[in-house]
Amino acid sequence: MKPKNPIEQNFIIDRLTDSILNTISGDSFPTEISIVTKADLDNIAPKNGWNFDWESEFKDLKKETYKLTIVNNPTIVQGLLTITIESDHIFIDLLESAPFNVGKNKLYEGVPGNLVAYACKVSFQKGFEGYVAFTAKTVLIDHYEKTLGAYHFKNQRMIIETRSASILVEKYFKTN
Repeated sequence: MKPKNPIEQNFIIDRLTDSILNTISGDSFPTEISIVTKADLDNIAPKNGWNFDWESEFKDLKKETYKLTIVNNPTIVQGLLTITIESDHIFIDLLESAPFNVGKNKLYEGVPGNLVAYACKVSFQKGFEGYVAFTAKTVLIDHYEKTLGAYHFKNQRMIIETRSASILVEKYFKTN
């Protein structure tokens, strides 16, 4: 069976925040990241405005699928992330903000940054020194270099190294 081409990521890092920020009130809300469950799948489907087939991501046993929620509000998914644990790094297969967190009228800022920071955190936990890779849409390579400190490796592959990963993890997952 021929492996599928990786999905070209097109998430926009709107702002690196300490958690996520409500765009109307400016209030900051603490977040938590947990594994997506089968019960979550009904709400994170294309029929509800999501762009990707998260059920197939969820069913792929090589991948881990996570949801970002606000603390004490676990039923409203703010964003989703699928990663694969490789031999020496974490690969971001897919990242998507909830439909209400996209575009100029989004409800919360900071969702994509929060999810990328989580991938970096997992990389440190697995002993990969924060290394994270993903495939970017060509037009966003510059954006990821500037906002995430990622570097353009080859073709459309982006790499987040230890230093940039540390900055992201510290921003979103403060260690006291």
